[in-house]
Amino acid sequence: MEVTLIDFHVHAFSEKIAARALSSLSANSGLAPLTDGTLVHTKKRLDEWGVDKAVILSIATKPSQQRLITDWAAGVKSERILPFGSVHPDAEDVLDELSVIKEKGLYGIKFHPDYQGFKIDDEKMLPIYKRCEELSLPVLFHSGFDYYSPGEIHCTPQRALKVIKAFPHMKIILAHLGANRMWESVLDTLAGVDGQVYFDTAFTQECDSSLMEKIILRHGADRVLFASDCPWASPVKIKEKIEALHISDDMKDKIFYENALALIL
Repeated sequence: MEVTLIDFHVHAFSEKIAARALSSLSANSGLAPLTDGTLVHTKKRLDEWGVDKAVILSIATKPSQQRLITDWAAGVKSERILPFGSVHPDAEDVLDELSVIKEKGLYGIKFHPDYQGFKIDDEKMLPIYKRCEELSLPVLFHSGFDYYSPGEIHCTPQRALKVIKAFPHMKIILAHLGANRMWESVLDTLAGVDGQVYFDTAFTQECDSSLMEKIILRHGADRVLFASDCPWASPVKIKEKIEALHISDDMKDKIFYENALALIL
């Protein structure tokens, strides 16, 4: 199958919790989901949207969820569905779980500092990052504003930069083009930074197109990953936004699928 579009930021849940999870998240954000949260319906919508492969992201919001997420993610893994695992920073066996995630062939780790109660540069996170670096597990962070804690940004560009410098060999993906709703700061602080540092385009419909172009050109199109944040944003609309940018077709191909293939496949 020819691959031309990989969505690097998609949320889906097990059948048991999908309805409850989406209801809670929708109430908190005021956003209407575009799927019912199940993988079956998500794949149906991906077909409609023309998405060839999807990186599925889950979040362990408490230590007891680690293994449940690992097992579910391993069970849904396929040629098309590329799941990340998640660990909770406060779990006693967090480092061991990272090894299990690697052994089961999951593609990386998703952290959401807001939901998991840490700042990206907290000292307690350093041994976890070191282990991720050792295992060559890409680490994807929610970055910038989140509806869950709108008054406190847990992953700012400045805090992210500290982690980038401390772990120069860790593969880091900063969602929402470096930091949601903090794009001027991303341009000044993070764009073009050395290292295996990627930005994804999840939920960037609010980002000014000219600013988005500047960030991509300064950071390098070879370190930007197409992403939507489905079910909270449409892959079609994010794709149309990128297609309208004044960047080359080669750059767009890198963003739409080539970078993702090189990073995790």
